Amino acid sequence: MTRPTRLASRAAIATTLFTALVTSVALVSGVRAGMAETFAYVGNADSNDISVFKIADNGEMTPVQTAAFTGVDKPGASTPLAITPDHRVLIAGVRSQPFQAVSFAIDPKTGQLSPIGNGPLADSMANIAVDRGGKVLFSASYGGNKVALNPLSPNGVVAEPKQVIPTGLNAHAFLPSPDNRFVFATNLGSDQVLSFAFDAAAGTLTPNDPPAIKTPEKSGPRHFVFHPNGKFVYLVHELNGDVAAYSYEARSGAWGEIQRTTALPEGFTGKPWAADIHITPDGRFLYASERTTNTLTAYKVDATSGKLTTIGSVPTEKQPRGFNIDPTSRYLAAVGELSDGMTVYAIDQTSGALAKLKSYATGKKPNWVEFLTLK
Repeated sequence: MTRPTRLASRAAIATTLFTALVTSVALVSGVRAGMAETFAYVGNADSNDISVFKIADNGEMTPVQTAAFTGVDKPGASTPLAITPDHRVLIAGVRSQPFQAVSFAIDPKTGQLSPIGNGPLADSMANIAVDRGGKVLFSASYGGNKVALNPLSPNGVVAEPKQVIPTGLNAHAFLPSPDNRFVFATNLGSDQVLSFAFDAAAGTLTPNDPPAIKTPEKSGPRHFVFHPNGKFVYLVHELNGDVAAYSYEARSGAWGEIQRTTALPEGFTGKPWAADIHITPDGRFLYASERTTNTLTAYKVDATSGKLTTIGSVPTEKQPRGFNIDPTSRYLAAVGELSDGMTVYAIDQTSGALAKLKSYATGKKPNWVEFLTLK
């Protein structure tokens, strides 16, 4: 082989290697660009806005946006949030007059929010939720002693209420069952959980038989969550700090109590003021917040029996009305109404214990957290 030929051969090899390297970098960049991103949305009642954070794989939060409500001037008691099942729209309930639901489009790449329209709510609603089909918005009024159903337009804006149903005292949470066949409403002041059959095709509610699940007197049933396997329900009571485990019968919507424990830390004395409850998406651990002591209590869940084993309590933000768990079941974010801040905890994947990672500033009076992974 002559010298010019050898040089040409080496040049060709170098070009091939360079092209392969560039292609490899482009592929890696493409994979990274296409990776799923997870965002946290925090509802802030007194600043009338939503703090948007992106959470990294190690639990680090990065502020992305502060999305303001349009057409809202006065602060409300809280800011309940709900995300549609298709992950395209976030809805915020405004508890100051005029009572309305503010809908935001969610950017599928950046997670940022853009207002798309406001719709009327039947009252000051403490809780909102979208049905599993994304067709209607359920809402509950604590002060108005009622629940309501509003149809959702195709773009996610809330329409006029279709049904407004009187309840017992202090309706608080109003959520559908995992299969969308039933909807349940806690009545904190009447110590009961109302049960409704839901016709998803017609978008209507009718009382179930029996129409209510009773709880102990002056217990104050507040928030509840279904186990991912659909066989159990967990209910936190505001007034006595109880956490109750129930079996769930999907065919009838019946609840059967199997255990009652507490969200109060060991040695507690005082007036209980429990708030929120969430289960990890993998169903292994449950958590509840308590506002008198500013703590989070952790439980291990037996997926066969549904029973809970208390792990312990940790201090958290001041007046922890709201918290949530990321879709990977590895992180918990709790917000404090009186601290204007959010603390992120790592969830030990063996024990379920919480370890504080870092705290972040939010808007004023944060009280609701929603996580969303966008692919």
